[in-house]
This record gives sequence, structure tokens and C-alpha cells, in this order.
Amino acid sequence: MSQRNVSLFHVLDPRQFDRTLLDDLCALTTRLRQHAKSRLGARSLQTLLPHKRAMLYFTQPSTRTFLSFDNACHLLGIRTSEIRDPSISSEVKGETFEDSIRTFSSYVDVIIMRTHKAGMAAQSAALMDRIERPVPIINAGSGRDQHPTQALLDIYTLERSFQCRGGIDGKVIGLMGDLRRGRTARSLAYLMKNYRDVRLVFIAPNAFAMERDIKEHLRGNGIPFEETDSLASVIGELDAIYVTRLQTEHDVGDESASFDHARFRIGPAQLPALKPDAVVMHPLPRGPELDPAVDRDPRAMYWRQERNGMWMRVALLVKIFEVEGELPD
Repeated sequence: MSQRNVSLFHVLDPRQFDRTLLDDLCALTTRLRQHAKSRLGARSLQTLLPHKRAMLYFTQPSTRTFLSFDNACHLLGIRTSEIRDPSISSEVKGETFEDSIRTFSSYVDVIIMRTHKAGMAAQSAALMDRIERPVPIINAGSGRDQHPTQALLDIYTLERSFQCRGGIDGKVIGLMGDLRRGRTARSLAYLMKNYRDVRLVFIAPNAFAMERDIKEHLRGNGIPFEETDSLASVIGELDAIYVTRLQTEHDVGDESASFDHARFRIGPAQLPALKPDAVVMHPLPRGPELDPAVDRDPRAMYWRQERNGMWMRVALLVKIFEVEGELPD
């Protein structure tokens, strides 16, 4: 089996990232953005990885994550292939998922995958670790489970938003909405173990409360948190609020019918209660939980958050392929 000596290979779970790596990725993301602002810098990025190929295996619907990864690859000169509908692959002929992934690995240098079912990225990585020519697996969303690259871009957005206020350390961060089934909120909560004196506030109706595994992880890492079903009771103390949509695609029966959007939303009526320097975030797409009127408020960071996603994914690819040392000063 081939040997590799890299600091980052597969990207599967937010728990694999420590503070040093997070800080390094954030700094690298900013550096790459600065390079791309000039024609010469953008051309230099194109020369980093033109010899690499990527497979975007996105069998779950996606707009932002797919496009940001696709464009991240193009910014680095990486050529891409894609499968977005499993009905056009050999899986319809009975080919196993494992054989499909191994086939992809014969043609490309990294597999970026988004699936309905949790655990498939980890399953693919385990397969790669057993074969002669392993390629990195990047989890771009795994069922209700994890979305590590979204969590990375969320961390970058928070760090940039708080750069004049000491960064994420010491902040009160609210996560609101369908927390039980929302993989973006789960992944972001996992990363909070890397920051000092952070306090989390989970804002959700009981039926959609954060799962036990996240809360046990936070307790085990000494991260204080509280749970409430009243936004009004906590909104004034939040430095950031991370709003999430109702995950109706994971419904069993009509369970989403009980969700009261009027009580778990940010709109013009809620904005006066927020701190003047608070941050409003949302992984998008949005529903009634986030009024478009909020877009005009300077505290709204979700469109910046979306742009940050592409650049963080550029940084991730640069880190995986270990070419950051080839960037000009």
C-alpha cells in the first residue's frame, strides 16, 4: 500500500480539525483571496494544480456547495467531472457503491461527494485506505449527519466578522431552527471545542432540539450551552445567530407541520433586539425563517458567508495537495 505524509488527506468530519489547522486554513483562505484580486495573482493560482482532476459526485440536490467546489477547482486549474444523477451511472446495472467509488479513483485525484445517506463519505474513505492508489475523499454533505466544509466556511465567516473584536473566542453564538436534522448546525457546534470561552445557545422547539450526541460532545469538551424555545428571551445576548431552515426532506410523515415559523425567524421585528455589532448567518437556501428584508441590514453576513465558501474550499484543496508553499509572496 502506498504511503503518504500529509497533514490533511480525507475531509470527513469537523472533529478532525484542531485550532492550529483552523487558524492555518483561515489565514490561507485570506491569502488566496488576495492573490486572486490581480490578473497576475489569478494566473498564478491556475498554475498550482492543472495536473489534478476532481470528481464531483453529488447525488443529493445542491446549488451552492456544488458550484463553490466546481469553481474552487477551476480557480486552481483542476479539471472536473461530475455525476449528479445515479440513474445515469452503472449503479443502475447493479454495480455496488464501493465499486463505483473505486472506479472514480482510477480517473481522478480527489472525490468530492454529497449524498442523501449518512456515513457514505466515511465508507468511501475507508475503502481508499485499503487500495493501492488512494485519493482524498471530501465530504460535501452526508445525510443529516455532517457537513464539514460548510462548518469551515462558517468559522472563517465568524473569524472575519469578529476580527476587530478578538475573533470567535469569548462569543455567545446562537443556533436556531431545525437543529435535530440540520447537519450544518451540528458540524459548526462540533468545531466550537477549538475556541475559548464560547457559549452556545440552541433555539428550537423541543421536537427539533439539538441531538444528544452534540450535547454530550460539548459537555465533554467543557463548552457551556443552553437550550430554549424562546428567541426573544436570548436574542439580546447573542454575538452571532446562525439561522437554519426546516429540513422537510428528512420528514417522516408530517412531522414538519408542527414547526411554528413565526417563533423561530429573523425579520425586521427582531432586528432591533440584536446587538448593534451582532452577526446574522444562514447556510442557505432560506425559507420563512429569514426575511429578505434582513439582507439590507449591515449585520447580515450570509451572502458574504456564501462567497467565503468558495475560497475556503480553494484553501482546502491547496492544503490537501500541499501546494501552499508554491504561492508567491
